Amino acid sequence: MGNNAEYIDGYGSLTLQQALDIARNSERGVDPRINAHLERKISELWSKLNAQPNTYIFTKDEGALFTYYRQRFHGSPVAQQAVARFWNHYHGS
Repeated sequence: MGNNAEYIDGYGSLTLQQALDIARNSERGVDPRINAHLERKISELWSKLNAQPNTYIFTKDEGALFTYYRQRFHGSPVAQQAVARFWNHYHGS
């Protein structure tokens, strides 16, 4: 996921962090194009995590994405352990 920008119709090339910022700051609801992009990214991330449920460590951007969707994974031991691993390995920017 990293800093790779992806083209989103109507927005141009956006990084994951930029797409998250747009979603967080949407006063009238999240634009369906941004929402579709973020949904695809969280699906990809969840697949990665489930492929390595005991060892996968989120990148900074993945951590931000997972936090955005945290309610979806409430109560999941896999999610809780992944978040703990992220914070145990996070060194800031």
